[in-house]
Amino acid sequence: MRVIVIREMKNYLKRPLFWIALLLVIFGVFQNLGPYLTIHYVSSEEELLSNFSEADFPETVHDGDVSEGYVPSGEEWRREIWEKKMRESLILDFQMRQTEAESVIEEMKGMDIVEACSYLEKNYRYYGAIYIYEDTAYHRGTKNEINAYIDSKLENKSFSFYFSRKFADFAGLFMAFFATVMLAVLFLQDMKENTYELLHTKPISAGEYVIAKVGGGFGICLIALTILNLVFGLACCMFTRSSGFEVKIVDFITVTCFYILPNMLMIVCVYGLISLLFKNPLPAVPLLILYMVYSNMGSRSEESVFGYYGRPLAIMVRFPGQFFDTTPPPTALVNQSSLRKPTGSCMYTL
Repeated sequence: MRVIVIREMKNYLKRPLFWIALLLVIFGVFQNLGPYLTIHYVSSEEELLSNFSEADFPETVHDGDVSEGYVPSGEEWRREIWEKKMRESLILDFQMRQTEAESVIEEMKGMDIVEACSYLEKNYRYYGAIYIYEDTAYHRGTKNEINAYIDSKLENKSFSFYFSRKFADFAGLFMAFFATVMLAVLFLQDMKENTYELLHTKPISAGEYVIAKVGGGFGICLIALTILNLVFGLACCMFTRSSGFEVKIVDFITVTCFYILPNMLMIVCVYGLISLLFKNPLPAVPLLILYMVYSNMGSRSEESVFGYYGRPLAIMVRFPGQFFDTTPPPTALVNQSSLRKPTGSCMYTL
């Protein structure tokens, strides 16, 4: 079995397609991670003005990141800005006098934001006030605000702790496509006419042979991920050196083991199972593509807020959201734990 595993890995490493695909993965991941490598302490207000112009970066946004010069807004500040915008809108859009608009704002002082928006809808048919409030979630930070925000996030965690999660987000996505394409040929030659029957004349059993081939496919994914870890670990060290951020290579290894490798194992096992059932691995390709689409679909929380919360049986883990505020979806641990049973069942039936 060990010989078969090594042979499969060597065969992949000899193919130019493997290295071309890996370079494309590195390029795609870098395109998405590049902005986070520019995060640093701001030295002056002039630097902010030159990097983040008002034309491209409005004062407040619904979803902003520190790499774009945005910091989270406090609740009191958000309410103050919202009331200011409501006052202006009532005067311009509803033709109210200044005193009338002030009176409406005063009437809403004791209400929370949801009650205030409902009040506007019911009494003035003002729809969409809640969206204006949501657009104040982040604001363009000053030098002191940005630096204080970075300090607060790096007080107990290293910079690589956050960066590695973004790495897992995009590397996991690109590696899923990489594995789907590269592993499609893993069993293709073995399932051709006369070759499959010939395998049964060898001293190794069919089950051992398939397990060895799965091991070879998983091993080549492991090699690709090792290269990715080294490339982006070193890039993180080089780009953040001037800021003095702490970078730990172990952070990259941890997220790779927890959030990317289970997905690679699932993909190669699906190819093995489909090859045994249909004597051809290619029917697994559309199934895996549909799986990736399903895994990346958003959903609504119990509070009806749309976002990425993970889906049942979706082993692929994404980390959307702001750089310093990423968290694994609640279903990640349950979904990945369920991988053991199907994998074991697959091997048992050989």
